[in-house]
Amino acid sequence: MSPIPGSGLAKGLAVTLRTMTRKSVTAQYPDAQPELPPRTRGVIGLFEENCTVCMLCARECPDWCIYIDSHKETVPAAAPGGRERSRNVLDRFAIDFSLCMYCGICIEVCPFDALFWSPEFEYAETDIHELTHERDKLREWMWTVPEPPALDPRAEEPKEIAAARKAAEKAAAQAAAAQAAEGEQQ
Repeated sequence: MSPIPGSGLAKGLAVTLRTMTRKSVTAQYPDAQPELPPRTRGVIGLFEENCTVCMLCARECPDWCIYIDSHKETVPAAAPGGRERSRNVLDRFAIDFSLCMYCGICIEVCPFDALFWSPEFEYAETDIHELTHERDKLREWMWTVPEPPALDPRAEEPKEIAAARKAAEKAAAQAAAAQAAEGEQQ
């Protein structure tokens, strides 16, 4: 059965008339903060303690908007007779948000969880040079990062935790057995 000529036009006009009769809803932004989805991409926060200066984030950034400077320090041997080690120390970590396209590649490639999304989006500046946030500013954004969602209670326990639990139970059983054997000798 073929459609009646002009039925599409009539349906379109009906939708338009229905929409025109509804009251519009405008959020008055500065006065009323918007409800943001849980995984909103606002600004990137830096957890400095986890950064090992591996430079993966800067190398993988398609916009080259991450600037990292570091130097090497020698760490004394942990045990006598051991050798000294060298480690990288972070001097500068900056992100130029005037170049950033918020793709999240830097956050995904960070193997040490040093970068996180913050839902904060109010960081506009009048001067474009002020959109380069140094590590102090990035550290401030870190405190606005929401807690990760809770794990599913029905999910399987991670293998690492199960292995650690077995080792702890085995060590506790051995300690109890040693204590019982010591009690019998006395």
